[in-house]
Amino acid sequence: MNPPEAFPAEGGCDCRYVRYRMETPPLFVHCCHCRWCQRETGTAFALNALIESDRVTVLAGEPELIDTPSLSGLGQKIARCPRCRIALWSHYGGAGPVLRFVRVGTLDNPDLLAPDIHIYTASKQPWVVIPPGVSAVAEYYDRSQYWPPESLARWQAVLPQIKAYRATLPRIN
Repeated sequence: MNPPEAFPAEGGCDCRYVRYRMETPPLFVHCCHCRWCQRETGTAFALNALIESDRVTVLAGEPELIDTPSLSGLGQKIARCPRCRIALWSHYGGAGPVLRFVRVGTLDNPDLLAPDIHIYTASKQPWVVIPPGVSAVAEYYDRSQYWPPESLARWQAVLPQIKAYRATLPRIN
């Protein structure tokens, strides 16, 4: 897990129009190697810090939400600076606006958040080497097996909001 004394932590886009603050440590940090993340970022993986949206404060500017497709079929909304177009976070279809997947590289000090797990390693680039002892799974995973108890408790606290959001979504056949 990541050091709680490092929070709050600020970040933003390249042009500094949009600035934000993560008020607490994230729930968990994913290093995602799926082909969708590779294509959307133009690189080998995406490093996302999962955090409740109400724990992220926008300090300046307002990101623009861009609808993009996703493997689940539910899509995602990528929050981008309207000026420099840097992606700051995403809201994925399953949790919608309740959770933010903050792009770790947009933090002023991205060294704060190492990945807690590498996911979708079945499609990782062959030259990416995952360090020994770091959690890694071929696809997705069961939260209860990897998340610390505090993060699981926070997840349970927002689960009613996530379920309410999901109830508003059209059914995909």
